[in-house]
Amino acid sequence: MNLGGSELIIILVIVLVLFGGAKLPKLARSLGQAQKEFKDGMDDGSSAPTEDSSDS
Repeated sequence: MNLGGSELIIILVIVLVLFGGAKLPKLARSLGQAQKEFKDGMDDGSSAPTEDSSDS
């Protein structure tokens, strides 16, 4: 999915209309924190050792 410059501008205008100018910094901050937590969770999941449960 490639987004060009005009598509990004349209999306930004829609977001500005929906959320208003005052709430945008708060929204961006929460999205950044969510992305950071997601990446940390992915890193924790990949670095955790796997246990083989072969109880045969």
